[in-house]
Amino acid sequence: MKETPEDKNAASGPSRLFTGSERPFDPEDLVMASGHDVTPERVELARRHIEEKGAAALERYLP
Repeated sequence: MKETPEDKNAASGPSRLFTGSERPFDPEDLVMASGHDVTPERVELARRHIEEKGAAALERYLP
């Protein structure tokens, strides 16, 4: 696929997107993936959930 001048000037996101939990994540990431605002209470709940479920805690929300 050839790159057009418009492609080069277009706003772009990260060059690689990751799904699932193949990379390290923290409780704030889990809260955001669940679609909620990050609050101290939700971060604490997410931290506990990560301790109990591990990577499966994030995989529940991401493909």
